[in-house]
Amino acid sequence: MKQRIITGVVGGIIFLVPVFLGGIWYSLLVFLLAIIGLYEFLRMARLKPYGFAGLLGYVLMISTLWPYLFYSQRFHIDFSDTLMPVLLLLLFYSVFRKNRFHIEHVALTILGALYIGYGFHYMAAVRGMDDGLWLTLLVLLGIWSTDSGAYFVGRAYGRRKLLPAISPNKTVEGSLGGLLTSLVVVIGLNGLVDKLPFWQAFGIALVTGIAAQIGDLVESAMKRHFGVKDSGKIIPGHGGVLDRFDSLLIVFPILYLLGLF
Repeated sequence: MKQRIITGVVGGIIFLVPVFLGGIWYSLLVFLLAIIGLYEFLRMARLKPYGFAGLLGYVLMISTLWPYLFYSQRFHIDFSDTLMPVLLLLLFYSVFRKNRFHIEHVALTILGALYIGYGFHYMAAVRGMDDGLWLTLLVLLGIWSTDSGAYFVGRAYGRRKLLPAISPNKTVEGSLGGLLTSLVVVIGLNGLVDKLPFWQAFGIALVTGIAAQIGDLVESAMKRHFGVKDSGKIIPGHGGVLDRFDSLLIVFPILYLLGLF
């Protein structure tokens, strides 16, 4: 637990520096996290990250992410209409490999590329908006407070299991505690700074408190399906990039698509 807390604090500080700096520093951070995230996903799915199919997955993932990266304006690469060529190449590859790379592998490669690519796509898009820094910080604090609230309330008062088949340690009481913590933190901080209207802050807090937990459960379901404990080992005491950013990959797209930004 001590290592987990220390690593979490240090990692959070390191992560927040490029968030504040924005521009190319933030783009580099998002790009690096996306590359590592897809590597972890492919490894969990027992696919070769650097094989032909894996490289196609990276191309598809980068194509979804690229338009909102800072340096995409300086290096004009047209990634439009990438999905169909990648899909066709993966299907052809499955034939040439005589089903050693089969249709489920095709689906997993595309799923990983889109799941991770679009998650970080919206994370990059929000930071580039007006008030993007505040919106990004507010969502990050909402996610972290949801995680902390669910953990501590669950440990103290958790009795009824939430979804034991997917995540046996999560409880209904912890889930409600995470949602309540998100509402208090996001609405309270926005009230102090007075940046957003109340309805928008409330919407962000509510959706974040729910979607952050869904994102965590999605990752738990994947790991349970693939039979792994953690997506990776890059963060001591916390696992991999997907273990730490699973909520962000769901929260940012949902908030963006609901028009709360």
